[in-house]
Amino acid sequence: MNTPGVYTVEDNAFPTSVVAVATAVPVFIGYTQRAVNGVKALTNVPWRIGSMVDYSHCFGGPPKPCFSIAEVGNPAPAAGPAPKQTDARGQSIAFSLSGRQYLLSRAAGKAGGRFLMHQSLNHFFQNGGSACYIVSVGNYGDEVDADALVAGLEPLLQEQEPTMVLTPDAVLLDEPGCIRVQRQVLAHCGGTMRNRVAILDIWGGDRDRRDGTYDCIEGFRGDLGTDHLDFAAAYYPWLHTSLVQAGDIDVTVFGDPSALASLLKTDVALGGSPGPADWPAPQRQPLHKRLMSVSPLYARLVEEACAQMNLVPPAAAMAGIYAQVDDARGVWKAPANVSVTNVIGPAVDVSHDDQEDLNVPIDGKSINVIRRFPGQGVLVWGARTLDGNSQDWRYISVRRTVIMLEESCRLAARTMVFEPNESRTWVTLRSMISNFLTGLWKSGGLVGAKPQDAFGVRVGLGETMTAQEIQEGILRVIVRVAIIRPAEFIAITFQQQMPKP
Repeated sequence: MNTPGVYTVEDNAFPTSVVAVATAVPVFIGYTQRAVNGVKALTNVPWRIGSMVDYSHCFGGPPKPCFSIAEVGNPAPAAGPAPKQTDARGQSIAFSLSGRQYLLSRAAGKAGGRFLMHQSLNHFFQNGGSACYIVSVGNYGDEVDADALVAGLEPLLQEQEPTMVLTPDAVLLDEPGCIRVQRQVLAHCGGTMRNRVAILDIWGGDRDRRDGTYDCIEGFRGDLGTDHLDFAAAYYPWLHTSLVQAGDIDVTVFGDPSALASLLKTDVALGGSPGPADWPAPQRQPLHKRLMSVSPLYARLVEEACAQMNLVPPAAAMAGIYAQVDDARGVWKAPANVSVTNVIGPAVDVSHDDQEDLNVPIDGKSINVIRRFPGQGVLVWGARTLDGNSQDWRYISVRRTVIMLEESCRLAARTMVFEPNESRTWVTLRSMISNFLTGLWKSGGLVGAKPQDAFGVRVGLGETMTAQEIQEGILRVIVRVAIIRPAEFIAITFQQQMPKP
């Protein structure tokens, strides 16, 4: 101080501390209507959003569906709506008319306007999701491509905040393509980054394993490999939702307008019923409402189209549930025994016996099940990673808690880089990590009657480092924690007691 006067010196009242990182920030990789923010292109750029309004501003709306109507199978015994059944490919037969059966189907990609990103984001936010990242790898004019989805992982190497990775459109590929994308996601999460988990959908997860045509679970387990399974959780089956309502579509979604007009004329027995020329944009919704009231066939087509559009994989809803549970209880609480919002029911009803092989298989690749319970609704009934045989990483809550601890301590320890490697620095590190873990223990995230039972922090010469390591600039801290594991199997034993005289 060279000039006379009054000087104010601020002194920090609190020591350097560890701050918990965010635990439920998913990133969705897939196809969007557009990818632009003002004049900034967002293709293959991770972009953070907080609501569907943010999504619509940058990435647009849902794809325009396109259904084709084709005659299939043997003639029906009578005219009128037929009971719901399936053709040889397992697709539903929508209706019968004049003794013939017709199939309503929708292709994946641009041919059928079938992309899952928009619906997935809707389901994510409805189930408790908040902040997330979007990586758009293409638009609705592209076909779903495995290489494009894999390329969407590369820009995430520079993003530290995301903690979950989802690729909703991967299930629209063929099975080998879907598995290839999922294996790359596993390598990214558990091999390259090691600070995030993958939430995987089962390809063909709308099918019942017992139908005898294809076992989607065995196909998934057999092809996925064995690497980085503790950084992923998979869910089965797909879900029937109510995301799309009859009023959200119009007559233009049914492929060839002339063919539809011909069928509708036959159905209502009106030679002058509306044709393609009467379908300009301003009249589509009034015409849609009129046909819904006068044509049972059209109402059946709309019902079937909505049912197909509302059948979605469960991973996005699970990402929202992860966020909801983390916010309400903490990352250490298993994201299970929780209701799934905006769901009519699972595509496959899994029984108690059916779940035995899914939850505890011989190969250890546990599949978490979403089940319907009478009087309780649709609940998530599993909390395991794909590494079900591991004693350390069997549960997804344990893996995610450890990721949170590692990232929080790592970011806090960066303030000590280039500090003297001596006792005062060691004491500071030990104190800041211990204070953080004490707070976590008090919140219920660690098990133990007292802090010493819940965790331990070691650092120092002869304890975690040698003199040679100190000379080489290595400062090593060893942290041991007792993570709470979920009570997955609760056994209640009843024993008769002799009555007292």
